[in-house]
Amino acid sequence: MWRRTYLLLLVIRVYFALSPSYLHPDENFQGPEIFAGEVFAYPSKRPWEFTADHPIRSVFPLWPIYEVPMSLMQWFYSETNRESPPPALVYYVLRGVMFLLSFVLEDWAVYELVPSPQHRRATVVLVASSYVTWTYQTHTFSNSLETLLVAWGLVLIRRILENKQRSSWFSYAVFSFIAVAGVFNRITFPAFLLVPGLQLLPYFKRKPSSLVAIIGFGAIFASFAIINDTLFYRSSASFLSSIRHPVITPLNNLLYNSDTSNLATHGLHPRYQHFTVNLTQLLGPAYIVMIFSVFRKPSIPTWLRNARATSALSATLLLSIFPHQEPRFLIPCVPLILSCIRIRRSRIFLAVWVVFNVAMGFLMGVYHQGGIVPAQLAMRNIISMNTAAQGIRTNPVTSVFWWKTYSPPHWLLGADNRSIPAIRTIDLMGIPGADLIQRLDESVPSCGTLSPVYLVAPTSATFLDQYIATGTPRTPDLQLYRLWSYRKHINLDDLDFGDDGVVPTLKRVVGRRGLGVWSVRRTCK
Repeated sequence: MWRRTYLLLLVIRVYFALSPSYLHPDENFQGPEIFAGEVFAYPSKRPWEFTADHPIRSVFPLWPIYEVPMSLMQWFYSETNRESPPPALVYYVLRGVMFLLSFVLEDWAVYELVPSPQHRRATVVLVASSYVTWTYQTHTFSNSLETLLVAWGLVLIRRILENKQRSSWFSYAVFSFIAVAGVFNRITFPAFLLVPGLQLLPYFKRKPSSLVAIIGFGAIFASFAIINDTLFYRSSASFLSSIRHPVITPLNNLLYNSDTSNLATHGLHPRYQHFTVNLTQLLGPAYIVMIFSVFRKPSIPTWLRNARATSALSATLLLSIFPHQEPRFLIPCVPLILSCIRIRRSRIFLAVWVVFNVAMGFLMGVYHQGGIVPAQLAMRNIISMNTAAQGIRTNPVTSVFWWKTYSPPHWLLGADNRSIPAIRTIDLMGIPGADLIQRLDESVPSCGTLSPVYLVAPTSATFLDQYIATGTPRTPDLQLYRLWSYRKHINLDDLDFGDDGVVPTLKRVVGRRGLGVWSVRRTCK
């Protein structure tokens, strides 16, 4: 029974891996956006983390996840005498890579971390049935990679402790690599292994050579990572110059996040946000089970002796020190906590668990900003068809304004094509509607000139209704002509319960869900 259930959950994970939802801009701009411009010469926009005077993001852990698959695809296309692969193929290949990493490494690690054979199967199925596994773990997040590194860090700690007879140099090397890759991937990584790592102190006291080996391997991997980052950010620097003036991204990241004024630009949250709101959002009904499991008197010592539990809870406590707290920061906690709770065939829990994960899975894995990727992938065809329909023979620069959406990934536009206009992407984020119209009015040419201006916005934005062309004369000077729409798109940032009320807001955001692409033109008498 458990095999069939696991295979079904595997199919569900594949479905969500190939669904183009968009959970956070970082899943594109801190990974694929960087290397797509390097490998394929796609249009790309590096975020400030990679362009600051003291860059805070490392490319060392990103190289095997993104650049290697991209380079292999580019090599294959060059060998077949074809141009660069289409961005849609690259996008889904990277999603496939993340799915394989989740399927192989995460499930394997969870299986090894649970010591009891009778609980292993149930735990693997429980983790595989979480919407976090379906969505976040199949997206190109640094947090998803951190989940794998944390899990395997705990596996290596356990293997080292259990191997009491002889030293395992291979385990030392792998553990050192995981530690270095984890720190260079996210500065939050040490918070997950700090307390469980204390178990190694008696082992190091008994075998000092093991500590020397781990530090030695770690120094080698860290040196390689620093040189790799330095040469990436200072491409003109020589090898000796990179050694004398290195770029140490984890240190820059730590210094940046230690300043509260910097975190304020990303949003400040109460200190209890992680323990209350974020864990509840990630775990759902399992959060209640966890609370009852921890605070039952016989269970407290059991949880404190559990490396998985101490890793998750101590990391949540340490990360709560920083006032900027997002749910995705706690993604590594999800498989660790789920592997600690025991469900005694409760039909009520099973029903609530299924409903919660199915609802959150479709919300976050299908509908959440789900139209951005399809719109950007289709943008060149949309513009090409509209250009031909308007009879534009020249190739002016086409301006595409994005409003009330996440930042669109530039690399999804693919390689430039001389037969259609060059595309200039303008991200307006959530500026007021009046400012949007002013920006459009400044860009749309005068009456009688064909317009190379487009607007991408949620169909739930009722402000645009007064400008949508209906075939009859309208008062506004600017008119919007819809060219394309995608129904599976919900903009949760557009929830305005305070002004509109709960029911009207849900009717608008959910009932009018979707993302549209409009051609912006002037009304000519």
